Amino acid sequence: MAKTTYSNRELMLLAIKQMNESINEPRPDGKVPPKVGVVILFPDGRIEKSYRGELREGDHAEFTLLERKLGNSNLEGCILFTTLEPCVERNTPKVPCCRRTSNARIKKVFVGIEDKDPTVDGKGIKHLQNAGIEVKMFDRDLQRIIEKENKRFLEQALERKKETEKEDLRIDLERAVSTFDISKLSEDALNKFILEANLDHHASDIDFHKYLADFGALEFDRESGIFRPTGFGILLFGKNPRAKYPQAVLKAQIDYGAGKVEPMDFDGPLVMVPDRIEGWLRKVLPHSKNTSSFKRRDVPDFPIEVLREAIINALVHRDYEIPSAKCELKITADTVTINSPGAPLPAISIEELNSFEASSLSRNPILTYVFNKMEYVEEKGFGMDTFRDIERDFGLPIPRYVYKAPFLTLKFARTTKGLENLIDNKAIKGLNADDLNVFEIIRSRGPISKSSIVEMVNLTPRTTERLLKKLVDKSLIMVEGSGRSTKYRLND
Repeated sequence: MAKTTYSNRELMLLAIKQMNESINEPRPDGKVPPKVGVVILFPDGRIEKSYRGELREGDHAEFTLLERKLGNSNLEGCILFTTLEPCVERNTPKVPCCRRTSNARIKKVFVGIEDKDPTVDGKGIKHLQNAGIEVKMFDRDLQRIIEKENKRFLEQALERKKETEKEDLRIDLERAVSTFDISKLSEDALNKFILEANLDHHASDIDFHKYLADFGALEFDRESGIFRPTGFGILLFGKNPRAKYPQAVLKAQIDYGAGKVEPMDFDGPLVMVPDRIEGWLRKVLPHSKNTSSFKRRDVPDFPIEVLREAIINALVHRDYEIPSAKCELKITADTVTINSPGAPLPAISIEELNSFEASSLSRNPILTYVFNKMEYVEEKGFGMDTFRDIERDFGLPIPRYVYKAPFLTLKFARTTKGLENLIDNKAIKGLNADDLNVFEIIRSRGPISKSSIVEMVNLTPRTTERLLKKLVDKSLIMVEGSGRSTKYRLND
């Protein structure tokens, strides 16, 4: 009897298997087509699948599946798994895959990776979401497999420029600002980008301007015959971005206690901000005071490399379409809080962020591209590895994401008291240092056995067992398995 129940991951893996069957046509222009596999799940558990070029050379996988194989089928309520974001444009009379998917009334789409060309990046996903389709991304480890198999396609993707757009899904920041020209950009900011991205250009070169236009920082105005910066170009390189976009600032403050608070605003060209922030942090953090420490090791002044990455992520991935909200950094003796305007993207949940397994997806691919070229961020990443490993590398609790409109907040604990503020559970109040130490080990490393905890905390097995029972009784942790297989994990 055929299997009728599949997990999402099984269908992702099946789509990848289909992807590897792709038959890519040779092209005289040297462009490398992507390898793409698709799987569709019907409400009754039946599946169908396809891959690029399966029935005819050059046919997109979605077209092969939805039109050639299932053209007469009712696909309403189905779930589609595709290894590449559906295309946005096709030459007439062909229909873009994103529109073909929405026309089929498919209810949910799992997307492997985005098309990396900033002129396309995310717009296929946005079309689906605008059509009321729920969009989720493949697991991050599977995304890496897709990226590896499509390495040459992805390398070429940024060089591709579409000649026409049938559906303009750009936000205002992606469009040229008619009252600006290149003279409104900072030469220092442009030169910094050229230097740190290892580009063979000068700021005044026309080829450099074309390069900026290729990824969306500039746009050629055919009427005036000049390049004009887009909104993102102004944010990145503008002499005074805040004059056009009041939200283009990071408002920071450090609270030294006893009513002493030092505020600081970081504005100007976005590419210049990280170094200014790092300089300020190195000045102010040594003067902060930790009033308590975790038992495993003393808490140092907060690691600047972690904080710097978190701040850059907040600046790069924030929603710049919220003009009244600004990025915020608040440092106290116990906590570090970073507020970034904008809800998590629909394809990424708070749970995925807090498990540090969030899929790769960027709200602002133009900003991400520039900061990646300057080696400030992993392209489309969120610092997941850095935040997940903070306990191992620095002896600090792993941070926690919370969303309360309009801010996505990332909070770090610097002390045991800070950990109490980090966990939104009244049961944690009143725990002593040993309790918190064991709780944090389970939160950051669970599921974990009692013997492993004993080795880490240097307590007797009996004392550790007593602490574990206390945490279980407070419903902060839960028990998995029995006997020698017993493990403890966070009670979510």
